[in-house]
Amino acid sequence: MTMLRTLLLAVAIAAGLTSAPALAERPRPDRDSDSRVERATPEREQQSVLEATREGRSMPLPMLEQRVLPRMGGADYLGPEFNGGVYRFKFMRDGRVIWVDVDAQTGRIIRRSRP
Repeated sequence: MTMLRTLLLAVAIAAGLTSAPALAERPRPDRDSDSRVERATPEREQQSVLEATREGRSMPLPMLEQRVLPRMGGADYLGPEFNGGVYRFKFMRDGRVIWVDVDAQTGRIIRRSRP
């Protein structure tokens, strides 16, 4: 009898564990963020960059990097982000992050955070 109870208990636990993911809630947006704003996925960002370059609204990224990197005086380049018509380049120097915003169409530096 105890063997049967143990077996039934094990089956019930196993059934409960396998159904748990189906009961999980969908992820909620952060409370601090605006739920109407969609977050850019890497695929969407790449598509946006490609379209902007094809349509002449943006210079190719390597050309922009060639203009900005020499001006950063040895800071470590961590990579770009693209948001509409602006590239944001991220650099690191002495443990501090430096952001450089560049107009994607002209290559002109719009703003630079303080190091």
